Amino acid sequence: MGKVIVSAALTGVLATRDQCPAIPYTPKEIAEEAKRAADAGAAIVHIHARTPEGGADWSVETFAEIFHEVRARTDAIINFSTGAVGIPAEERVAHIRELKPEMAALNMGSMNYAIYSEKKKAFYHDHVFANPFSDIQLFLETMKIAGVRPEMECFDAGHIGNTRPLIDMGVLDAPYQFSLIMGVLGGIPGTTRHLVDQVDSLPRGSHWQVIGIGLNQWPLVAAAITMGGNVRVGLEDNFYVEQGKMAKSNGDLVEKACRLARDLGREVATAAEARAQLGLGVRGIRSGD
Repeated sequence: MGKVIVSAALTGVLATRDQCPAIPYTPKEIAEEAKRAADAGAAIVHIHARTPEGGADWSVETFAEIFHEVRARTDAIINFSTGAVGIPAEERVAHIRELKPEMAALNMGSMNYAIYSEKKKAFYHDHVFANPFSDIQLFLETMKIAGVRPEMECFDAGHIGNTRPLIDMGVLDAPYQFSLIMGVLGGIPGTTRHLVDQVDSLPRGSHWQVIGIGLNQWPLVAAAITMGGNVRVGLEDNFYVEQGKMAKSNGDLVEKACRLARDLGREVATAAEARAQLGLGVRGIRSGD
């Protein structure tokens, strides 16, 4: 097994400060959280752009400011999101084309995406998360030209299968990098049994990490570590270090993930080691490259 690569998803688009006071909005706040996460052991920071009021922001200018602010504080691998509901594909990929981060997240299929309250017997954030092959192909072709590694986000088994025609077409090249997102309503349940099946379904030689939603993050992190995989934690996915104990920063969550890795007998990769392990090279440490 190689060293565990820990990613930190810093802010997301749905989480608000009303839910968790540590959620960053502005580029400087996001960059400060990136530094806290990196100082705690994260090699990769996964980033959505937000407005100062907390809404989603897709302007290239905001992403450029985030890029500059993060790079001024840490050499962690920058992974920008492309995921959104109701935003044209060209707008969702413009910052990737212009800024060329080392990695960019790419949703690999469509799904119902919702949050359900058993207490209120009601759905929240009830969306159809549309990611047709035409959009996926556009994103892959843009990332290939820009020299950006696609980090393929798979919410269910069929999303892994969606890679097969794209590999056959030649728009998706090895090394393949997957994020297995588990526990979203509308996607695959977040259990170890399902994780084993997901990993067994990946193309040979793939890099992968698990993303667990809510407190279920922690048993999935432990399972992934013992299976030789990588992990993502962070306030986008989960607010709690443990039941009833809310994280005060992304760093709290990264610190626990790193401690789990070491307790289970695996070392944690630095950003430089993660670049080597994933075959990314070193260009990302130069802002503007």
